[in-house]
Amino acid sequence: MATVLKVFERWKEFLGQRVTQAEQAGMTEETISKLAFQIGEFLSDKVDPENKEERVLKELWDVGDEQERKCLAKMMVKLAKTNA
Repeated sequence: MATVLKVFERWKEFLGQRVTQAEQAGMTEETISKLAFQIGEFLSDKVDPENKEERVLKELWDVGDEQERKCLAKMMVKLAKTNA
C-alpha cells in the first residue's frame, strides 16, 4: 500500500483534511499559511522527496526567496482545501 508521502494525491487529501481540522479549530487562513511555511521549511531541509510532484515543489522552494516560499505555502493550503 502506498504511503501518504509516496502518492501525491493521497498527500493532497491528507493536507486537505488537516486544513479543514485547523479551520474547524478556529485557526485563520493566515495562521494556517504561516504553519504551512514552517512545515515547508522543515520538509525542504529534512525530507527527501518521494515522487516527481514533491521533487518539483522542493525545487521551486529551493530557488524561491522567503516571500516566494510563503506564496508557495499559501498556494499549497489552497490546493489542499480543494482536496479536503
